[in-house]
Amino acid sequence: MTASTKIVAGSSFPSLPVATVGADTADVSAGTGWRLLVVYRGKHCPLCKKYFKTLNGMLGELDAAGVSVLAVSADPKEKAEADVASEGWQFPVGYGLSLDQMRRLGLYISEPRSPQETDRPFAEPGLFVINPDGNVQIVDVSNAPFSRPDLAAILSGIKLIQERSYPVRGTMA
Repeated sequence: MTASTKIVAGSSFPSLPVATVGADTADVSAGTGWRLLVVYRGKHCPLCKKYFKTLNGMLGELDAAGVSVLAVSADPKEKAEADVASEGWQFPVGYGLSLDQMRRLGLYISEPRSPQETDRPFAEPGLFVINPDGNVQIVDVSNAPFSRPDLAAILSGIKLIQERSYPVRGTMA
């Protein structure tokens, strides 16, 4: 098995082209302004749905702060489309995250516990804030579905960073 690469705070965010529901592709690294990438486990995860309900409710505040949002999982197109339709998510949702992409992002990867869970390896939660320079401002990677950053705290942090030109932290080798 290939080892994951740790995303280094302050480094350029790697290219991450993914197909998205209702559109062609998106690549958060090619965007401009502030960007929030949320990696989720997939359709099988009830905690992801709860987290995304909160995220969906914050889209106006994120937009007002100049933050664009992209969510992505390893799910196939059909599962991502079903989630968007049933949950009413208003942010772009990518699908088909490959094992190589998961590893390049430094994500923890899990095997399904049963066919009822899912039919492929999937990424555990990850959250990345990319600044207007294309660098990683905030990185949070978890190995379990129960550990995720508070989205209101992330938004407050982004606003503080913007207002005070707060530097990227955690860059000392």
